[in-house]
Amino acid sequence: MHELVAAPVGERRLVLRQGSGKALLLPAARFGELHTRVSDTVPKWLVDAARAQWSLDLAGRRLDDVLLMRNAGRYEFSRATWELNLGCDYDCVMCYLGKKRFEGLDLDGKRTLLTVMRDAGVIWLQMTGGEPLIDPDFPEAYRLAYELGMQIELLSNGSRLHRDSILDLLRTYPPTRLTVSMYGATAGTYDSVTRNRGAFSRFSRGLRMAIDAGLNVDLSLIVVRANAHEVDDMRAWARSLGRPFREYANISPTIHGGPEPLPSQSPQYLTHREPFTGCPAGRTFFHADPFGRASICKVGREPNIDLITEGVEGLAQLGDIAESLMLRTGGCSGCTLSGTCRVCRPMAKVFQEAKAPLRNYCQHKER
Repeated sequence: MHELVAAPVGERRLVLRQGSGKALLLPAARFGELHTRVSDTVPKWLVDAARAQWSLDLAGRRLDDVLLMRNAGRYEFSRATWELNLGCDYDCVMCYLGKKRFEGLDLDGKRTLLTVMRDAGVIWLQMTGGEPLIDPDFPEAYRLAYELGMQIELLSNGSRLHRDSILDLLRTYPPTRLTVSMYGATAGTYDSVTRNRGAFSRFSRGLRMAIDAGLNVDLSLIVVRANAHEVDDMRAWARSLGRPFREYANISPTIHGGPEPLPSQSPQYLTHREPFTGCPAGRTFFHADPFGRASICKVGREPNIDLITEGVEGLAQLGDIAESLMLRTGGCSGCTLSGTCRVCRPMAKVFQEAKAPLRNYCQHKER
């Protein structure tokens, strides 16, 4: 198995180590040298750089044994998110997925999708769900993404991290980041928010085991009405673990425009988003759902491209789709506050379809 991945990303030439957020930025000449010396021993300059950057000793080893060379993608896509499925072993009160159906591609389809992503130039892949760890194809899909040279961020509720088979997989093929959601600081609150008895016990055990295994764990503190009284305790817990954490309190409607999650929102913890000035969705980034349909992001899901039937060429359509979805239409057309709007048009559309109060997403409620 390779130790490093060399990849062109736009105008940059990078060497990455999976499981690490660090990278080497190479001059074009050095990158070209790696191509021409693939059957030689690792050049001294890379030996020295790998030792300094990752404490990794490559001296005397063959370059093709330790380095995976990635080719430039056909387009400019370097990042993607992928929902392996929409099924979950929790039933959280604020879930944005709506009906959590466990369906999607079979293992062969997942392999095809990952190959398309590789050919598109995807280096940074976020694997999510639903809950990805409960997908029976997760180990094979995760391993293949790793073998294709992708830097993987894994999003999980942590309910399966205590299982030896999962931990062994992640130790062998460490994710660049393992982002785990936290829903409370006590069993009563956590199990109530997730509507799953025993969830807190499994989460606590798995979180500790993942950290002890040396995985790069990052915490997402999900704040809702039912756990708002434990926010300080959740923060203290994260700090005691020595892990970075972020807080999320702005709850959105379901991906189908349903308002069901909105009552769970805790008003006192809502945060103001920065003004929306654009994003790379559909241009250097795309989202794939469990059926291999590519859209510009998790929110703007339609129109989409079937990557299983259209292949990497289908991604050429996403730029025009992104342009059309970002136009201010419907209730936002002609808005006098559009220059400082904090919400992208696809997200605003979901809130409007859910008939959500303006205070949930629109600055007009402040005027």
